[in-house]
Amino acid sequence: MDNSIQRDAQWREEVRSSLKPKDRMAIERVKMAEVEPNVRNKSYVEVNQGLTEEQALTESKRCLDCPNPMCVTGCPVEINIPTFIKNIERGEYLEAARVIKMTSTLPAVCGRVCPQEKQCESKCIYNKSNKPAVAIGYLERFAADYERNSGKMSVPETAPKNGIKVAVVGSGPAGLTCAGEMAKLGYDVTVFEALHEIGGVLKYGIPEFRLPNAIVDVEIDNLRKMGVKFESDFIVGKTATMDDLRADGFKGFFVASGAGLPRFMGIPGENAIGIMSSNEYLTRVNLMHAADENYDTPIIFGKKVAVIGGGNTAMDSVRTAKRLGADRVMLIYRRSEAEMPARLEEVKHAKEEGVEFIMLSNPVEYVADEKGYVSQMKVQKMELGEPDERGRRSPVPIPGAIETIDVDLVVVSVGVSPNPLIPNSHPDLKTTQKGTLEATEELQTTVADVFAGGDIVRGGATVILAMGDGRKAAANLHKKLQAK
Repeated sequence: MDNSIQRDAQWREEVRSSLKPKDRMAIERVKMAEVEPNVRNKSYVEVNQGLTEEQALTESKRCLDCPNPMCVTGCPVEINIPTFIKNIERGEYLEAARVIKMTSTLPAVCGRVCPQEKQCESKCIYNKSNKPAVAIGYLERFAADYERNSGKMSVPETAPKNGIKVAVVGSGPAGLTCAGEMAKLGYDVTVFEALHEIGGVLKYGIPEFRLPNAIVDVEIDNLRKMGVKFESDFIVGKTATMDDLRADGFKGFFVASGAGLPRFMGIPGENAIGIMSSNEYLTRVNLMHAADENYDTPIIFGKKVAVIGGGNTAMDSVRTAKRLGADRVMLIYRRSEAEMPARLEEVKHAKEEGVEFIMLSNPVEYVADEKGYVSQMKVQKMELGEPDERGRRSPVPIPGAIETIDVDLVVVSVGVSPNPLIPNSHPDLKTTQKGTLEATEELQTTVADVFAGGDIVRGGATVILAMGDGRKAAANLHKKLQAK
């Protein structure tokens, strides 16, 4: 047996036997400290404050180190969860971070924004005993933050450079992950980003009170240390086509251009001034600093703000409106709270911060004042009917139940469509009826040297699912290039 495997087995057995399973299961799940609601809803301070070392050690002891760890199967990037947690339990925090980074390009990001309750933690064996799952996300964040604050950031090992150039289109979670994986394999990787900052949705879509930009920048800087190059203000399909890049020597492509095309509802009055998509609203505030008087980016500071939708982006929008000084912030959703797709933590935080939830309601018309600005919203009251094919109960209008609500800003967050720029400028890339790129199980598109993943294929998903696509596509693109 390899000596490292022997050592690994030895220390894991030592940790495993330090506490009996019943003693581990008796430990209460830790609670992360949060900034007070009436303080945080007036600033962009990060809400969740992270675990202390004592809390991390306590929580790590809850892990039973299962022989068949199902938590790993629930992780789209297959982090070796038991191993990194056991490293925390024995005080080897830097080693815990190193283990995470073997498969995850963005550990500090994932520890903050991934829906662990629907993924790794949903598979935890504690669920079978009706006990809270091990706080895997909290521990991942702790390990990543400890490493960053220690000044001893490790850079994943990379193979010797093979001289093969690979282009990644888009610098969101899928693109960054693919870039990191290809760099590990020795490829000469360049990421092309259409916007002026690197990070994609991590920068323009997620507010700093959930994910500080400085955290994203550290992860990106680590990719630079691995040899990844970045080109901003570069629109593949406009600045240069894929054929232009092929002429420059690029042998493989990964398209991760996201789903930046907002959807609207198509109801009367929707073109009034003061009605915008959540994409535009959050981009103006998060990326273009519209709330900062030192910037010229225009924004409407509504006092009576309605956000339409029930996902995480809607939560980000209502919580942003509160921080921009709105007196009344309403979340309008056509189903009940139980059907909302947003993370439970985000719902909890929004309520604590003073957001008003108006459920079983759906806008049917907007009314503008004499200057063309939205002033009222007519809302159809709904009730839940029969479940649809996914088991969700469909909302049904209640005849005659119309309510009029005064508003001066409406943010529509009812979904997004894939960015059409790439398929429109490269007709050989076939798309589905929904506008997503056609891709095989291996994430290869209809063009042999082009792979794709994230929202451009899924049509809208979580950060960690996009990262899983980036990792999977990198492995398959590597096989393709090596076969050549």
